[in-house]
Amino acid sequence: MKIAYVYDALYPYIKGGVEKRIWELATRLSDEGHEVHLFAINWWNGSDTIIKSNVYIHGVCLPQEFYCNGRRSIDEALYFAFHVLKPLLRYNFDIIDCQQSPYFPCFSSKISSLYNRSQLVITWHEVWGDYWYDYLGAIGVFGKFVERATARLTQHNIVVSNSTKGYLEGLGLSSQPIEVIPNGIDLQNIRNINPSSDKSDLIFAGRLIKEKGVLTLIDAIPTVKKEYPNVKCTIIGDGPEREKLEKQVKSLNLGEDVLFLGFVEDYNDMLSYMKASKVFTIPSQREGFGIVALEANACGLPVITVKHPRNAICDLIQPQKNGYICAPSPGAISDAIIAGLRHCHSMRYNCISTASTYDWADVACQVEGYYEKLVS
Repeated sequence: MKIAYVYDALYPYIKGGVEKRIWELATRLSDEGHEVHLFAINWWNGSDTIIKSNVYIHGVCLPQEFYCNGRRSIDEALYFAFHVLKPLLRYNFDIIDCQQSPYFPCFSSKISSLYNRSQLVITWHEVWGDYWYDYLGAIGVFGKFVERATARLTQHNIVVSNSTKGYLEGLGLSSQPIEVIPNGIDLQNIRNINPSSDKSDLIFAGRLIKEKGVLTLIDAIPTVKKEYPNVKCTIIGDGPEREKLEKQVKSLNLGEDVLFLGFVEDYNDMLSYMKASKVFTIPSQREGFGIVALEANACGLPVITVKHPRNAICDLIQPQKNGYICAPSPGAISDAIIAGLRHCHSMRYNCISTASTYDWADVACQVEGYYEKLVS
């Protein structure tokens, strides 16, 4: 098959869960003999088309600001959607798999699929629904409209979690088949990673944006210190909230306890830091899946997350087995952290066992089978 993936961000230049999924699927499908193309922003500052790991990568435009006032830039999404259309039209693909966010490229992909008679697949990592009003205020009605319109572009929709499937059905797709194909992890690679010499007790990894709840994590640490006075917390990642978070650490006199590592270039280094820690904490109130939680489990760490209807990490956690689910408050999070530190060693086997059911090789086989059904 000739397969195209459409998404503005690209691994490893941007290291989010969506980028990781696309790259893992692209390389594995290429290894199976399929011709795979990625259409993204030109993050590498070179030729518009490069070949990496037998995958064709097309940089359709120069990088733009991803965030504006702490929110994903609408201008950037429109800019990419406009510039990706012409390159897409040049190729006759069997499958065009466009990621649902940032929405506008899905419409470009639809035009290309009609022109070249390709099968359009939209992969949904989350559905916002009424959350648009929290994110944009009154003009959230526009975001909600675009999301609903995107849901009607094709009958071939993949979702990464059962939670997302439920929300997508709520957009009026309950009568259509929706394929649930989760994200995964590279189990063999994780097994081969050695722990870092930089030890910690708690670790977070992700973009430093408000929805990740890192401020609440920081606010929980003083209570944890009453039980574990020498507790150390490592925060991996960068984003618009970093300055605010660093100020909060300073105001709580946690400068010796909380370490900001910023963006970690090498993925294996992040895994190494995880293996040198005891508990992974991600108090996010909005996750479409949460690959990083599986990675933490695979490193042997129990995962602490918060109960929220839009946090799909909760689907991955079996309380007291591979983690804890608590209320999104500093007090509840501190209690969960203390429990996690107390039982992390006894939970290690269950954490690794849970993660072992989500290998990228199996996920790629599911995706390949789904594509083949569409083109047969």
